[in-house]
Amino acid sequence: MPGDPRSGNGGGDLSDRLRRLDEKLDAREAEELRNRPAPAPNAADRSGFSGGLKLSGDFVGGVVAGFAVGWAFDKLTGWSPWGLIVFLLLGFAAGVLNVLRSIGALPKYGERRDK
Repeated sequence: MPGDPRSGNGGGDLSDRLRRLDEKLDAREAEELRNRPAPAPNAADRSGFSGGLKLSGDFVGGVVAGFAVGWAFDKLTGWSPWGLIVFLLLGFAAGVLNVLRSIGALPKYGERRDK
């Protein structure tokens, strides 16, 4: 048979069929790309954002705790504003330590860093 790929003499017909199949596949791929929804933010973007929020929360938590303890200390003792100043500075230092521990620059509380 002349168009039968098994017979060996239909090479031209086979290349035409392959070309048409290739065109159909390209058209279908283009159609799928047009209908595909916009990609969602990937997990790496979200994890970076959540890591930044965790670090800022660690720092702000230390400062707020220092402020609260200093304010309460001033109200109880009447030494205003010295308790607030001292404990606010201690809270700042605690916040910085929390951030350094979170990023791994310092060992966690109670752990040893082996060299």
